[in-house]
Amino acid sequence: MHRVVAVIVPPVLGFDVSIPLMVFNSVEHYDVRVCTARPGPTPTVGGPDIVVPDGLDAMEGADTVIAVGSGGEQAPTEVLDALRKAAATGARIASLCTGAFVLAQAGLLDGLRATTHWGLADDLATRFPSIDVQPALLFVEDGGIFTSAGAAAAIDLCLHLVRVDYGASAANAAARLAVVPPVRPGGQSQFIETPLPSERGTSLAPTRVWALEHLDRPLTLTDLADHAKTSVRTLTRRFHAETGLSPLQWLLHRRIDRARELLEITGLPMDQVARKSGLGSADSLRKHMVGRVGLTPTAYRASFSRAPTGAWSSKREAPGDLP
Repeated sequence: MHRVVAVIVPPVLGFDVSIPLMVFNSVEHYDVRVCTARPGPTPTVGGPDIVVPDGLDAMEGADTVIAVGSGGEQAPTEVLDALRKAAATGARIASLCTGAFVLAQAGLLDGLRATTHWGLADDLATRFPSIDVQPALLFVEDGGIFTSAGAAAAIDLCLHLVRVDYGASAANAAARLAVVPPVRPGGQSQFIETPLPSERGTSLAPTRVWALEHLDRPLTLTDLADHAKTSVRTLTRRFHAETGLSPLQWLLHRRIDRARELLEITGLPMDQVARKSGLGSADSLRKHMVGRVGLTPTAYRASFSRAPTGAWSSKREAPGDLP
């Protein structure tokens, strides 16, 4: 079991505390615990107290430690010492939202890129000039340390960690249980102008659904604009406003996601994986997998395959309704 420990540093939002519990507890491979410097009833900002049962000794031997909360205020010395010890003994370190200030106070972000909620990014950069603060990004990984922006971006980071540990299908299953979209890339902007569909019916969500159903086709901007019944220029502007990405960037991310799932749950040869995900050729599949994931398709399949013996092979077509 991969042990995840969320260390709570008041002031903290109750929603932020719930995020690692919600995401990691939905995957059978994780053992999730919550700790704080002073166990027992712990106040939350604008909500009821929560009971945190464990003290900081719960961090000992953890595989992943996530700092949650602080609101930018000074964390207790014992929390900072425990985080330094966890990092020194090889735990993966992460933070959600203002937890980045806790990691910064512990000196764990010195010389690294990091992010936090955009409203506090300037404060983080001013107080800790050695950190390369990225205020526009959803989450950032540098030097093996992960930081996220607030709320939904914290969910994105936790889903990303599931994907790193157990692959795309596990992360997508966790996303479905949480009723959130699949993992958004960390490089996507925090600043999305219209995150919810327009009441006037002008959202491009139906076009994105249609594109997901036709990833095996060589979709162009004109194809997407025709489906949306708009011009390419309007499509591009509205797509970026709704997703934070250009249409072609979004398509590439989704194609790589589809390829990862095919590599995990089927035994299809690489040229068929490339074709079914719309990446063209096995060489193109390899290029994009190495660039995005850091692994060749073969290495990725060896690490994350969940295909049972006798699963989909070159003589059998993979199902068309992949999740």
